[in-house]
Amino acid sequence: MVDDILFIVNIYFGRDFWWESTMHNEFTAVIEKDEEWYISYCPEIPGANGQGRTVEECKNSLAEAISLILEDRREDALRGVPADAKRETITIS
Repeated sequence: MVDDILFIVNIYFGRDFWWESTMHNEFTAVIEKDEEWYISYCPEIPGANGQGRTVEECKNSLAEAISLILEDRREDALRGVPADAKRETITIS
């Protein structure tokens, strides 16, 4: 039987690189037990999935997937920005 567990996963990413923690974001992690493994996904970030033998491993795996996806999307989005365009960071609380 599959047990559904909802968690809030905290992901940190910063101005230019996700590892420079300046902005705090919270995402929903849906975690299910599938036999001996936990599997997870984030409904807000399509394609973000995680797995692990423990809930903690599963959450960490999902957090890494979310970080990588957001970093890739940011790089993709900024490729088309003209070099002379002004860039500023905004914070949403």
